[in-house]
Amino acid sequence: MVQTPVSPEKKAKKPSKLEGIKERSNFLREPLATELAQDTTHFSEEAIQILKFHGSYQQDNRDNRVKGQEKDYGMMLRTRSPGGFVPSQLYLTLDRLSEEYGNHTLRITTRQGMQLHGILKKNLQETISALIKNMGSTLGACGDLNRNVMAPPAPYKDKPEYQYAWEYAEKIADLLTPQTGAYYEIWLDGEKAISGSEAPEVKAARQRNDNGTIFQDSVEPIYGTHYMPRKFKISVTVPGDNSIDVYTHDISLVVITDESGELEGFNVLAGGGLGRTHNKEETFARMSDEIGFVAKDDIYDLVKAIVATQRDYGDRVSRRHARMKYLINDWGVKKFKAQVEEYFGKKIAKYRKLPQWQYKDFLGWHEQGDGKLFFGISVENGRIKDEGKFQLKTALKEIVSQFEIPMRLTANHNVILYEIDPANKEAIENILVERGIETNPDAIDTLTRYSMACPAMPTCGLAITESERALPKISDRIRQLLITLGMPDEYFVIRMTGCPNGCARPYMAELGFVGSAPGKYQIWLGGTPDQTELAQPYEQKMPIDELESFFEPIFVYFKRDRKAKESFGVFCNRVGFDAIRKFSADYKLGSYMEETTPKRKFRKNQKRVSVPDELFPRLKEAAQTEGRPMNQIIAEALNDYFTKKTEA
Repeated sequence: MVQTPVSPEKKAKKPSKLEGIKERSNFLREPLATELAQDTTHFSEEAIQILKFHGSYQQDNRDNRVKGQEKDYGMMLRTRSPGGFVPSQLYLTLDRLSEEYGNHTLRITTRQGMQLHGILKKNLQETISALIKNMGSTLGACGDLNRNVMAPPAPYKDKPEYQYAWEYAEKIADLLTPQTGAYYEIWLDGEKAISGSEAPEVKAARQRNDNGTIFQDSVEPIYGTHYMPRKFKISVTVPGDNSIDVYTHDISLVVITDESGELEGFNVLAGGGLGRTHNKEETFARMSDEIGFVAKDDIYDLVKAIVATQRDYGDRVSRRHARMKYLINDWGVKKFKAQVEEYFGKKIAKYRKLPQWQYKDFLGWHEQGDGKLFFGISVENGRIKDEGKFQLKTALKEIVSQFEIPMRLTANHNVILYEIDPANKEAIENILVERGIETNPDAIDTLTRYSMACPAMPTCGLAITESERALPKISDRIRQLLITLGMPDEYFVIRMTGCPNGCARPYMAELGFVGSAPGKYQIWLGGTPDQTELAQPYEQKMPIDELESFFEPIFVYFKRDRKAKESFGVFCNRVGFDAIRKFSADYKLGSYMEETTPKRKFRKNQKRVSVPDELFPRLKEAAQTEGRPMNQIIAEALNDYFTKKTEA
């Protein structure tokens, strides 16, 4: 077997345990293949690590843990879906598998993939086999290699730059797909699935040995025996469209076209990444740097050169320090670029000027540019499910089955249905309305529309506290606080994760919640609405029960001292954390309401009164419609009640 080179400065130290597991795996086969055939409920630690390369994580339902009993094991499967593409056949298969073997839901990831949760070990092979046979794949969705390649989801047929982004997201994903036969041996008994043929130029580029970028006699010409030091992430986008968080990837490519719409090449950014560890200052979130411009004919060689640089010089000793962002941070951009150019074999041209980045979610109805339509549906926290009167899962199944249309998943974990005949618009709307799904994006609370949360509890083993299950109520509480403070229409980007790994990219949010202890969150402030600035940690452990008292002075300060049209994140950056802390320290809770409603008497340390869950949505709607606090409506209702009781 061909060994991946180790940089000179790393040879003196012992590689991490996982490097040995990869080396012993026979190119991602063992011990996974052996253990899969065993009648057990779960895999060993070594098999778990190899399973990740095949697109699956072993988890357990933490809600069902009982001391002295075996954990409730289940597998999470993640699809490889470049540009978020999910054909109708694959979606219907995912829906079926989630019912037969999963937890009856689907989860859209923040990298435009789809996840199945709760797959038992005994059903894993049948599940992955079904996905492969229905235009899907999980290969490379997890593990130490290139992950899902992202691209803007908008299906504009009259904007060639968007079509190029899709094309090259797919081709670069193919270029960096593992070449080992292990995937098909294990999941399809050696039978390779029928799939779209690989572009000849991609195949040629993978075999081309540019200044040592590949291992010529290896099963894995690009990756070698040890694959990458850690996960590696790539995006392809178009100028101005930041629907994919362009600064957060190991490599981001920006399509550059000429005046006639012909592809010229790509701007290249490198070194982004958000994962970190609490109380480990050597780990940090980082935005990518501008590297330069590369002509279209050179793009595969350039990608290989960057991958080879990280492969050969990335840290294989400390996994906390193994992402490419640390290599660039340690070396500096100049040294990193010089090493990339050595593998590339030529100088990289100057980075071309771009328009300002804007976040776009593409919700609602839009023209594709070829006579057909596309429709963006908001999926709160990416969870496709049926719950009460809101039956999104059933609605999507009905629409995809009836009209046989594909979908694109977005980086904000929403769904875009496209290739829609205008004659079918009304029928699709009717299905959604009948299933309780909001079809007007402007009717969605903006805090919800622009928020994201990772799954966290109960399935993620890394979660410190809640995220997906907690954010809806937290957003409601923030909205009510804003209403109380006379800011009913204010909104900002909120992102929440249950741990510091940052899967929902909270470090680019205007307001980021990062789980730091059970029921407590690190608070990050200062990101921008278009995700162009890195937020900074403001508070280490905010108890979620103290949310209102914590944020009231901050929001009041924002309302009083903001500039015209200034967003919350930009405001926080401008005034600085010292000023925010001083204002908060001097602020008397409730003083804003005392000033604005002087006739109303407030009693300190009021006891809270809760309302039944089924009444809360109606109460919230009434408060928003009337523009006044929920507690005021409750107080009036109680006053009427006691008045009538006294009169009786």
